[in-house]
Amino acid sequence: MTAIASPPAHLGAVAKQPATAVIGYGLGDFAMNLSFSMSTSFLLYYFTDVGGLSAAAVGTMFLVVRLWDAFTDLFAGRAVDKVMTRWGKFRPFILWFAVPVLFLSFLNFNIPTPGIKWLGIFEVNPDMNVQLLYAYLAYAALGLVYSLINIPYGSLASAMSQSVNERAKLVAGRAFGAAIGGVLLTYIVAPQISAIQKTAPKLAPNADAAARATYDAAVLVYRQSVQGVFTSTTLWFILVGSIAFFLTFLWCKESVVRTTPRVTIRETIDTIRNNKALAYLCGASFFYLIGLFAVGGATAYYAKFVLGDISQTATMTLVNSGIALVITPIIPLIIRKMGKKNVFQYCGLFTVVGGVALFFVPTGGIILALVFLAIKGVGASLINTVMFGLEADTVEYGEWKTGKRSEGATYALFSFTRKITQSIGGAGGAWALAIGGYLSATATNPNPIQPDSAIFAIKFTIGLLPAICALIAMLIFWKYPLSDKLFRQIRDENEAKKAELGAGFTGAAHA
Repeated sequence: MTAIASPPAHLGAVAKQPATAVIGYGLGDFAMNLSFSMSTSFLLYYFTDVGGLSAAAVGTMFLVVRLWDAFTDLFAGRAVDKVMTRWGKFRPFILWFAVPVLFLSFLNFNIPTPGIKWLGIFEVNPDMNVQLLYAYLAYAALGLVYSLINIPYGSLASAMSQSVNERAKLVAGRAFGAAIGGVLLTYIVAPQISAIQKTAPKLAPNADAAARATYDAAVLVYRQSVQGVFTSTTLWFILVGSIAFFLTFLWCKESVVRTTPRVTIRETIDTIRNNKALAYLCGASFFYLIGLFAVGGATAYYAKFVLGDISQTATMTLVNSGIALVITPIIPLIIRKMGKKNVFQYCGLFTVVGGVALFFVPTGGIILALVFLAIKGVGASLINTVMFGLEADTVEYGEWKTGKRSEGATYALFSFTRKITQSIGGAGGAWALAIGGYLSATATNPNPIQPDSAIFAIKFTIGLLPAICALIAMLIFWKYPLSDKLFRQIRDENEAKKAELGAGFTGAAHA
């Protein structure tokens, strides 16, 4: 480990980021979403309508495993804080775990199902308990490996730059990449499922034994076709995502100077305990994200049962993510005009207006639904983008309070909050379906008629729930202490102290 001079320390870390760095950082979240958004948008649907598991069982599984995911984030944060290599502190994890996280996504969408070859190779006939055990283990393994790549990736922005404007570009690039990933996978998966569903067999009430046997055979072919969509899609994502992750590793450099290459557990605890800015950010994000994550699992159901065609999932995602693609490039400008604190404080108003209106859209009201989704999407885009810039700023706040820089633990606690909300939001959406009496597909009835109570639960989850959560989040964030002006002052004080020491460590020095 070689000490490097840093006079003054912060100048190199506020320089303009090259375009490749912004693109590379965006590609990282693009690749993350090939795994993450695939799970949030389609895993509930896949487990119920392909695997045949009940919505209640899947909801409980989501709660348990996503709570596990939250604690794997803390483990990953400690792992990051303990590591320093010639490539830096964060980039090696992206290189090491790129292929494993994408392969585990493939395994999650290949649950052993009677009559369907597992992985397209093996004939298996598991009972429901075996299927559920597989779902738990595969999803838990995905959560662990996802933490080991996502925590370093999320921490990387705070190590690439300490400039308010440059960090805004990085988080905007990240949001842009995530939006493209979401649109891509939705337009690949949803239309194919919709086309297959139109071929779903139907059984007459008075069918004889021969007709029933023919029907059972046709249902098996139908379920095999749906499985084939998920298998081929996740296989392609392994290739595309691995390339994207490698470019993130190649193009993103760590340039922020640190006084020590590793942080002890005690130093980590002190940094977190004294970080009031992080506490308020996590509290507000908790409620914002419960609403956002509940929506992910409900989208396919809303498209199918409210808008009338599951292929509208693609349209809904295009509108929601399309708004992100439009607004994300101008978020750095919005931040310069208003400041991150003000943007995050008030962006929930879009969620409130769009969510309440969306709840009251009548069945089949596609145009109205898309308009209100667009309004709601503006809020979601701002929330998901600005919170990552705020998290990076809280690293400097913690360093200012304690003298120790702990990106891994800071992002881990922030991500821990996100994972808790994924658990509650994802499980809440599934439980809402169960409370509403949602009828899962079965081998004998692949397209059951849903009761009105199930439709109400779907509309509540996608509309009113996010609106209520956004109101609570705005109230919590009111006392967040860190404006952009105060951040710059804190950053300069931190770097002046490093300059006085005359030495530091940076991943860029070893690349």
